[in-house]
Amino acid sequence: MSNNLRIMKSVFSYDLLIIGGGISACVFASKYLQNNISKKIALIEVGRRLGGRSSTRISRKFKEWKLNHGAPNFNISNSKDNLLLKNYINQLLDNRFIEIDDSELINLGDENKLETFKKSKFYCGDSYRSSFSMGELSQKIIDFNNLRDKIDLFFGTFIVDLKFNNNRWILTSNNGDKFKSKYLICTTNFLLHKRSLKILNINQIPLRKAIPKNKDKNIDLLLNFLDKQSFIPRLTFLIYTKEKYSYKDFYSKKYRYFYLNRSLENKYKFERIIFQLQDNKKLGIVLHTKNIDFINSYINAKDEEFFKQGIFANFNELFSNNNSVNQLTCNEGISIMQWRASQPSGFAVPLSLQLIKKYRIGFCGDWFEGEGFGRIEGSILSALILEEKFKTHSNNF
Repeated sequence: MSNNLRIMKSVFSYDLLIIGGGISACVFASKYLQNNISKKIALIEVGRRLGGRSSTRISRKFKEWKLNHGAPNFNISNSKDNLLLKNYINQLLDNRFIEIDDSELINLGDENKLETFKKSKFYCGDSYRSSFSMGELSQKIIDFNNLRDKIDLFFGTFIVDLKFNNNRWILTSNNGDKFKSKYLICTTNFLLHKRSLKILNINQIPLRKAIPKNKDKNIDLLLNFLDKQSFIPRLTFLIYTKEKYSYKDFYSKKYRYFYLNRSLENKYKFERIIFQLQDNKKLGIVLHTKNIDFINSYINAKDEEFFKQGIFANFNELFSNNNSVNQLTCNEGISIMQWRASQPSGFAVPLSLQLIKKYRIGFCGDWFEGEGFGRIEGSILSALILEEKFKTHSNNF
């Protein structure tokens, strides 16, 4: 009897399904809940928590640590003064979900070019950080309008197949569970992109399998744009320092950002290094790399411990003569995060392809066109725009 129960697969039915648990998904879900209090929705996320590439590692091994291992903050340029975006950011500020990030920003190797550096797309405008952790920010955004517990969150759930039958979407997870819904929102483009072929070991992109070619010209256009879109692979190293580790100086703000110029990045393999002060007053360090040779050397490493010691050695050499950063003992704890997909690059998808009414499917994320392409600003704005479109057209589907 117990064996039969263990292998039974579940079937879940909802009014709306959202695939992905990043910032874009959470913003869309929250706004949808605000305007559809009678609807039942679900959010499906392959990871353990919300946040996506803006998530927080709450280590099982290293207790009481919360390290933002994706984006620790975000900037909003909003150069076109979009009122939808402006009002939403003000709402987050008014509710004290976010705050201005006035942390120190240091450009290693090109200190004289710091002002030019700050004008780049990732730093222009206003910078914000979560008043909590980045993962908690995503949860707060959903909870703000989830007053009637109308959303179910499925973590550790990997959708591997899509079908559209009789005007309903049917999703299948890797363990065989089925999710049925009238409407579908994809905030990740994994199931729409050719990279899914290798990861899932299939011969047809899931969305293409669900909606064959020439059935809808906008779906065809969407997939054509995504076929040209690539991603910047990244590794993140999270260092849990010893109790007495601190700065050489008296810096006391929550974060401290070090960015390496191209020459130093090529030498030491790190793109940026972010110091994160914990609630327990310990100092965590998160190192990001997008160096493809370095990433491959990790993937192919036969001795992971030896590889980790190389990370410590690079860190110590980089900061050997720095006036603010102390050396590591190389006995600190360290964990490594390998991202399945990182920042989109290349072709952005036009916003006109966000909503396909015929198939009751919508899309949002930082992979859409606009000044927020590849950034949290784009994730938030595309979610707000999609929810407005959905609100206008859903009764006519």
